[in-house]
Amino acid sequence: MTTSAMHHRVLIIGGGSAGVSVAARLRRARVDDIGLVEPSDTHYYQPLWTLVGGGCAPAKESARPQASIMPPGVAWIKDAALDIDPDNRTVTTAAGARVTYDQLVVCPGIQLDWEKIPGMAEALRTPAVSSNYTYDLAPKTWQLIRDLRSGTAVFSMPAGPIKCAGAPQKIAYLAADHWRRQGVLGDIRIVLVLPTPGMFGVREFAEELERVAARYGIEVRTSSEVTEIDGEGRRIVVTDHAGGTREDIGYDLLHVVPPQSAPDWIKATALADPGSPAGYVEVDKHTMRHVRHSNVFALGDAGSTPNSKTGAAIRKQAPVVARNVVAAMRNQPLPASYGGYASCPLTTARGRTLLAEFDYTMRPTPSFPLIDTTRERKDMWYLKRYGLAALYWNLMLRGRA
Repeated sequence: MTTSAMHHRVLIIGGGSAGVSVAARLRRARVDDIGLVEPSDTHYYQPLWTLVGGGCAPAKESARPQASIMPPGVAWIKDAALDIDPDNRTVTTAAGARVTYDQLVVCPGIQLDWEKIPGMAEALRTPAVSSNYTYDLAPKTWQLIRDLRSGTAVFSMPAGPIKCAGAPQKIAYLAADHWRRQGVLGDIRIVLVLPTPGMFGVREFAEELERVAARYGIEVRTSSEVTEIDGEGRRIVVTDHAGGTREDIGYDLLHVVPPQSAPDWIKATALADPGSPAGYVEVDKHTMRHVRHSNVFALGDAGSTPNSKTGAAIRKQAPVVARNVVAAMRNQPLPASYGGYASCPLTTARGRTLLAEFDYTMRPTPSFPLIDTTRERKDMWYLKRYGLAALYWNLMLRGRA
């Protein structure tokens, strides 16, 4: 294969919400010669997939052509990045192209490690197992929920950082609410397996979620993980890390969430955090600049910042990265700082949502100070179902929010 070479003043790896948002903001700041590396034809609004799995939205509503959301004036390199050499300021792509840069923004997203839990990848091909973490499987989740009238339903969450850490709980509550409406909730045992010691990392939201779980009669296993899956036999092993015990549970419905990490190719670069097996790009948690390479920035799910990996976090990180990239291009001090803001709209029923907002302090940081967002609310449901998607497509991806 012959190789080609090109150069951009700013090169962005990843055309998801982070990459497109930063590109749009840089263009609005009149930065020219921006290249964006992204192989996909389709762009997904992934927060909708929980509602797809819960029977509250069609999957097609989450997808749009990648070409339709690319900022004007940005060179789309329709290829996949495979390596970064920060010393020589070079990115190598799957097609063999070598792209050099002055400033690099790394946001390739997160990797779903289905193989890390024995039996998980194989179980997804069986009739009773699904996951809202892929576009293709989210509709299957709703089919399983709709068809179940009795038996045991298990909803699991892995250890370690994952994108949208509330999603494993959200689908359990939407399923329970559906079964309640159908009059079969009393015939279904619901088990929620969480690796954390509590329902949520912020006390106010954890207390509300405990009330929600109790209302539905959900058995919550904290400090626990699903460590083995027998898809054909419809059985799982749940390991309690606090008590050191293992429990074998049969299921009629299983919703799984895979462990997650930086893409393998990122782990192999000099940008990865050497102290973390997950291999996230090691950045200063406030400036988003790499700790060893001053012309490299990272944001989104592949960055090492210790916040929750959510779209709302990216919405706050993107303007920080854009402003700091412009400053770095001018050899000026970095003016912008990210405070760790993240938001997780936790759907607790069809028509009810708890809006959890917090930052590095792990304290509530509400955007709506006149209303109590630490409780389930109907208006927050409409924000989740319609408002946030409109904000995403019309403002965030255009560098306006």
